[in-house]
Amino acid sequence: MTFDRPGPVERASRIWPIDNVAKDNRVDGPVMFLKLVFVIAWRYKLRLLACMFSGVIAAALYAHSLPRTYDATATILLEPRQFANASSILQQGLDLNSAESELQIILSERLLSAVFESLKLYESPELAPQPVSLLKSAITGPIEWVRSTFSGQPAENNATTLTQSPEENLKRVAFANFVERVSARRVGQSYVVAVGYWSTDPTQPARVANAIISGYILQSVTSKEQVASAGTETLQGRLDALSAQIATATQAMKEGTLPKAATPDADAKITGAALPPLAPSSPKTSLIVAFGGVLGLFFGMAALAMSIAFDRKVRSPKDLETETTMPCMAQIPEVGGRLQLATRVGAGQRMRRHAAAIRDLRTLIDISYTHKKADKNAVIALAGYSRDAGGSALALNLADMLNRSGRPATVFWCGEQTRGVSGGPLASLADAAISEADIAEITFEQRDGIAILPVLSRDAVTNIYSNFRHPRIREIIEAARQKGDVIIDLPELDSSLDALALASQADVVVLVTRWGRTTREAVKSAEQQLRRAGANLVGYIINRQRS
Repeated sequence: MTFDRPGPVERASRIWPIDNVAKDNRVDGPVMFLKLVFVIAWRYKLRLLACMFSGVIAAALYAHSLPRTYDATATILLEPRQFANASSILQQGLDLNSAESELQIILSERLLSAVFESLKLYESPELAPQPVSLLKSAITGPIEWVRSTFSGQPAENNATTLTQSPEENLKRVAFANFVERVSARRVGQSYVVAVGYWSTDPTQPARVANAIISGYILQSVTSKEQVASAGTETLQGRLDALSAQIATATQAMKEGTLPKAATPDADAKITGAALPPLAPSSPKTSLIVAFGGVLGLFFGMAALAMSIAFDRKVRSPKDLETETTMPCMAQIPEVGGRLQLATRVGAGQRMRRHAAAIRDLRTLIDISYTHKKADKNAVIALAGYSRDAGGSALALNLADMLNRSGRPATVFWCGEQTRGVSGGPLASLADAAISEADIAEITFEQRDGIAILPVLSRDAVTNIYSNFRHPRIREIIEAARQKGDVIIDLPELDSSLDALALASQADVVVLVTRWGRTTREAVKSAEQQLRRAGANLVGYIINRQRS
């Protein structure tokens, strides 16, 4: 009784079902994703390296096309304001708000215009109006036209032309370019202010930066001199001291240097003079080149990801795992050059791999063939969706492998080299289908022990009216089967359905796909057509695979 067996009773008495499914130990998640990324990157390493070097070269050319700029910086220390009267000297406290106000004074139009005029920077060619680039004109031109059309007001350039003379316009443009090159900032949270200027002329930045500092000192001392002159109890000595400081600051601003004499009444102390730069500050060539390389690599990986995501070409059996139920019978490597009859098996490493793949294909075809070889030879059909699949060369190589194995083979071939070589009413399988001549008169071409007969005729009209379901075709195939194995190189499926008529008369049909050429949709369509025709489709081949 079953009660004497505790095992099954224990299993039957369990409330929860027993999970007998094998556990999935495959690594999933980020680790699997990283492995896949590294595998794809290694497979397409040459393409990614080409993208990276292209980015490096483009960035280097761009960096070298940019003008070299130089900058210089002068620093001053802000001090509390001092106001002198007849009896004492008063000081105004300095806080953060006051420091920010002094920055605005340094960047004010009044001070910068004084420096601009004293150094005659309006004569500088680099500050003059520059030619507008094609890209900028293409963008700003339509915008200005739309604004002037719908607003009813003239464009900004036209309004400026109407109100100012050409010389004044050039001077205003030069001053605007000058202001854009000036910078003033506090150093951290201190009261030290750094005034900088950049230019394409290496001698210009230090002059302008020092001149701005001198102009700031001049403005500070001038304001005190004006206050002292307005006072009623001012000593003449005080006025003379302020006048001397004003003269010193004015001369320094004109020369683009710092005051040579002390300016104790200024509200700032000079802590550092601007020195001529020893090297250009921009462009950062190495940084631009590195960024270009990274950007090129990024775009290469993005393009590669997009191409892989939308690529429907067959390159490995994994590509067809979810698209079809057929097994992959062989992956025939590319041997280089024009595929032809393998008369030198083992001539090289590639030829050895090619011959080994053909041998494995022969073995798998023999296994899939249901009849016993002792009773009947096999009729093997190789079907390709398009002519570039390489089925014709593969048929000859498979026949050569069978012939070298001691099994005679006959090939009904669709190759261009044999099509239309011989003449007569039985020159091809198509001719024999519509001819009343005796099929025993068919002459096969002998090539290295292989009998070859073209499938299609050299006459296009014959190919149109030929019927490969004709009983004579069956007789010809059966006659060839009596001599050995038969290989039928089927016409391409994308241009004719003659392949379906011949495939239905074969014992085994193998679909030939071209690595990197045949799409998954083409494989699915070929499979559906062959199965509907009643062909014994046993699998597919990835032909001319590249390593």
